[in-house]
Amino acid sequence: MGNKTFELVKYYHLLRERDINDSHSGNGSVRDGDSLWITPTGACADTLQPWQIVRCALEGAAAAGASSDLALHRQVYLRNPRARAVLHGHAVHAIALTMDGNPFEPVDLEGDLYFTHGVSVIDIPYENYFSASPALVGEALASHPAVIVRGHGLYAWGENLNQAYKWLCSLELAARIKYLALRSGTLD
Repeated sequence: MGNKTFELVKYYHLLRERDINDSHSGNGSVRDGDSLWITPTGACADTLQPWQIVRCALEGAAAAGASSDLALHRQVYLRNPRARAVLHGHAVHAIALTMDGNPFEPVDLEGDLYFTHGVSVIDIPYENYFSASPALVGEALASHPAVIVRGHGLYAWGENLNQAYKWLCSLELAARIKYLALRSGTLD
């Protein structure tokens, strides 16, 4: 267990506190050599403890209780050797602004700085999510820090948990700014 599990729990709690997730949504992992630590399936972001984090090999059978997104996290690590952490959130503004399936284009300075070429939106039919998402999200995160799955949520990788957290928070902030600008009529 150790520091990696404590840090993962800290960032999972922060995603809840910052309204990136509700009480039982999202997930996260951190790479540890040839394995990874991942949040358990059905985890409660308000009460999750380090001893509940599940250790899994990067390949092979899933460990009991691991997040249902384990295959997706594995694909990110296998396709992107720089990735040391993956976080998944259900940020409402980013999801709402991309329901049309178009890439997300920030309008604020920080959003434009971090996501210069916008953020891709992947369309995965809900009934095929668990079979299709590992390859599609893994491919997108091989060359971009974040991606949005239409109608579902955001995924980001980082060289550490703090960086993955930064990408999720920055993307949702850019979405909130754009949403408010659209609502106020300052954007078309």
